[in-house]
Amino acid sequence: MTQNNILIRRYIIVGERRFSNYWWAIVIFLGSCGFLATGICSYLGIPNWLSLLNIGTTFSSETETLASGIVPFFPQGLLMSFYGSLGFLLSIYWSLLIFWNVGGGFNEFNKKEGFVRIFRWGYPGKNRKIDLSYSLKDIEAIRVELKQGLDAQRTIYLRLKGKREIPLTGIGQPLTLKEIEKQASELANFLQVSLEA
Repeated sequence: MTQNNILIRRYIIVGERRFSNYWWAIVIFLGSCGFLATGICSYLGIPNWLSLLNIGTTFSSETETLASGIVPFFPQGLLMSFYGSLGFLLSIYWSLLIFWNVGGGFNEFNKKEGFVRIFRWGYPGKNRKIDLSYSLKDIEAIRVELKQGLDAQRTIYLRLKGKREIPLTGIGQPLTLKEIEKQASELANFLQVSLEA
């Protein structure tokens, strides 16, 4: 997303609050609850909650515990509890990342006041806010880096004096080649600097 003005441009960076992250946090939470419930039921020796749906009762007529819907605690129930606990902790961690919006922020290019501001949210603590500000005079070029392969990466960098490069695109938001080229050329034209590949 972009907020445009004649003298000010602001590009919003989404961060962790993407639909895919909400989806996976919910799916992992629900799956881990199922694993934990199965592990707890096997420890207590009560029929598995899935046996209420007539699932798991047709495994084997030879094994009495499986036929009754009770999963033996060692090793199946123990492993189910372990995987359920790991999944539950992972879903909590993912939910916290979404809540904190790690990686979210904006890039602001202000010709009116003559500065570039790059703002990102980080993990909680004393460095939660990452707020970088540079003068427009320090900008040498806009550089586009394209890496092909299994994990293709397309990144726009802001190159400052002293060969320092700052990435402007968000992580986990793969833009198409056309979008990267358009955004980089618009930015280079706006800042009146060269565009490098």
